[in-house]
Amino acid sequence: MFKNYYWHGNRGEKTVYLTFDDGPTPLVTDFVTDLLSQYGFKATFFCIGDKVDRYPATYKLLENQGHQVGNHTYHHLNAWTTKKNRYLDNIDECSKVVDTKLFRPPYGRITSTVTKRLINKGYQIVLWDVLSGDFDQKRTAASCLKNLKKNTRNGSVIVFHDSDKSFEKLKIILPKYLKFLKEKGWDSKSISKPASI
Repeated sequence: MFKNYYWHGNRGEKTVYLTFDDGPTPLVTDFVTDLLSQYGFKATFFCIGDKVDRYPATYKLLENQGHQVGNHTYHHLNAWTTKKNRYLDNIDECSKVVDTKLFRPPYGRITSTVTKRLINKGYQIVLWDVLSGDFDQKRTAASCLKNLKKNTRNGSVIVFHDSDKSFEKLKIILPKYLKFLKEKGWDSKSISKPASI
């Protein structure tokens, strides 16, 4: 099943793919997009449909600034603990407000049955090869940053969270990490369309 997922981009290009989950979130998403603009970086934002409905202006900001969006279900459901049909319906509900064929399962959890159904519908399922750890309350910002710098490679898909829960750590990590990327010669691009794996 692993071949059905997009884990990373081209290892031969000096490009990474910054991604942000669980938004849009007022103030937090604005902070992220402002920083990305400073560096000329683009990113992919995996949005929760319910939050898109609640914060349409923040969502619109992503599109206006040329970032890509992805489906992250309507209610941030866990595929391992949610009945298949309810989970798929939740993705469909999100697709009404997030126009994309990119999908990231919340918690990185998905089943083979759901995977097959989504592929049949033309979705690209996007996972990652570098996790920032910004959501983990037990980790320090310094340890998260160290991990990011150590594991970033050409083509890496890197996960951050533009959520209230992660904001305190994100405020510390993201500016330093973007500076690191720029100094090392990496660009960041959106995952702009379903890609071959």
